[in-house]
Amino acid sequence: MNKEPKYQPPFTVTPTIVNLTAKISETVGRLLTLSSSSLELRLRRINRVLTIQGSLAIEGNTLSEGQITAVLEGKRVIAPPREIREAANAIAAYDMLSRWRPENESDLLAAHYTLMSGLLDDAGRYRHGVVGIMAGEQVTHVAPPPDRVPMLIKDLLHWVAISDHHPLITSSVFHYEFEFIHPFGDGNGRMGRLWQSLILSRWNPVFAHIPVENLVHQHQNQYYQALQNNTDHTDSAPFIEFMLQMILEATIGCTPQVAPRVTPQVEKLLNALKGEMARVELQEILGLKDRKSFGERYLQPALSQGLIEMTIPEKPNSRLQKYRLTDKGCNLRKS
Repeated sequence: MNKEPKYQPPFTVTPTIVNLTAKISETVGRLLTLSSSSLELRLRRINRVLTIQGSLAIEGNTLSEGQITAVLEGKRVIAPPREIREAANAIAAYDMLSRWRPENESDLLAAHYTLMSGLLDDAGRYRHGVVGIMAGEQVTHVAPPPDRVPMLIKDLLHWVAISDHHPLITSSVFHYEFEFIHPFGDGNGRMGRLWQSLILSRWNPVFAHIPVENLVHQHQNQYYQALQNNTDHTDSAPFIEFMLQMILEATIGCTPQVAPRVTPQVEKLLNALKGEMARVELQEILGLKDRKSFGERYLQPALSQGLIEMTIPEKPNSRLQKYRLTDKGCNLRKS
């Protein structure tokens, strides 16, 4: 049987890619020195929420970490029904990650169906029309015609199956090529990120619980720019470098030595915060009268470190605004 790839995705393994691959491997090795029980406690639940929130936020979903946690726990959430369905679907998809094989087309289609069920009529099926990728009002990329999609995906999955490149590189190349093909009517971005996580988790299971998607969301403009740079130069090296940098930062963020250090003021705020509380309530409990000092020394540092979040993030100055602990803040308070 001929195992030579039908095509070779155009990319260059640059010195930056080699160095980042080595650094990630080293960081993962340190991460795995944690005991299995500590690893479960540290990574599984909190980072699953961060992963889902990050991937959906890139696509415009506004649910907070707290709201996604509530969906995960089966609690009632007051939010647009479509966004709740997106979150529920993503939770189901990431829960099924270990069942799917990166090189299997039927698994790819099943994953898309899980992600997009109830959101897209053609969930789990390739698109039938021509699509273009927009940046504002400008078309930056016209995806291949729909009749070519099945063969292009088969070629890509075959390449993934026999690639002798490091999985960190293979997964990033897949991610770019998948977005270039744009095989589905919707959900291509979240599918590309999901499948890269799948490829990485087959190399090392710890990647099922590392929130790379959250880092991508924090650098969303650079993410789209890297995709565009590749399209312009027909070489996915810039995108590979970008993704490897995100993976490195995500793995570093999961290691014990980078647990956030907080000021005594932020620590007092975290200990005082119970459920959802307004600024006035918090100031009263902490015995603080100066609103400006409270904001600068307590509230803003806790928000910027992701330890607390607003209940109405789209209206930060709302008179109804309240604050609550994030999973990160809860975890820190317990430690």
